[in-house]
Amino acid sequence: MRDNGRQWEIMDLLKAAEKHFKEKEIEAPRLHAEILLAYVMQATRIELYLKHDRPVSRSELEKFRSLCRERLNGKPLQYITGEQIFYGHSFLVDERVLIPRPETELVLEHTLDRAVVSDIPEGQKLTILDIGTGSGCLAIMLALKLPDAIITAVDFSAKALEVAEHNAGEHGVADRIRFLQTDVLCSGFIDEVAGAYDVVLSNPPYIPEQEWEELAPEVKNHEPKMALVTPDGFEFYRAISRSASALLKPGGMLCFELHAEGAEKVREIVDTHGFRNVEVHKDYSGWDRVLSGVSAAVGEVVPREGARARTCRGS
Repeated sequence: MRDNGRQWEIMDLLKAAEKHFKEKEIEAPRLHAEILLAYVMQATRIELYLKHDRPVSRSELEKFRSLCRERLNGKPLQYITGEQIFYGHSFLVDERVLIPRPETELVLEHTLDRAVVSDIPEGQKLTILDIGTGSGCLAIMLALKLPDAIITAVDFSAKALEVAEHNAGEHGVADRIRFLQTDVLCSGFIDEVAGAYDVVLSNPPYIPEQEWEELAPEVKNHEPKMALVTPDGFEFYRAISRSASALLKPGGMLCFELHAEGAEKVREIVDTHGFRNVEVHKDYSGWDRVLSGVSAAVGEVVPREGARARTCRGS
């Protein structure tokens, strides 16, 4: 995008940026160019086309070039603009939290489907626990879609909770979500989130440590590792299933996002903790992505894993 004093117009700059991104093998080069230029010009992508012949100021050009360099250096687009769209709503994201993926919307949809058929006694409200809330996207969308629900959202990271609380405020649901900093790997977790819940859901860290080096550089170099990786990929499924078996009401639902190849192992874990009617749902690419199960009914004998010592993560 060299100019030699050239006066750029919006459309010419978009075409030049698209060409440059394509040469550097950036996926969806036109979309990247549109989003970054719209961000710089504080406009919508549609407005770029409505004002396609508008001159781009020198300050706008320099800022646009700077952001393009950040993207070419591997910084995720969402961290550059500070925004990710999740289920049609805008969420602040930065390097304190994972970037919400489209696949996580399936966890939301499955939970909403469950809420519709839940037999909540008159005078009571649906209670939901979101473990590892990150940006807060699941808890906040549930608060928006289920205005009568009582929602608790927890995370180990104080920095992630700062983002989640900001997003809750932006969406007008801050007073309807209880945010807690706590660690599901710690033995005191059940006491800290005390309650009887209708739904426990989580998109936990599930990438085995051995796969870390195989991840794309923009993930490894920018997204928070502790929100992605565990030693074997299943520690959080075990801990959450164990806690959920005590926290859920009889007939309550546990819902997980899955590692694409982890469904059978997670099924074994939830079976061990007495969950029934286990279902696995595929994502848009055909991978197993969401698993849910129903807690044991009153009086049902529930098998348990032997007692295991749990070690809290360091701060």
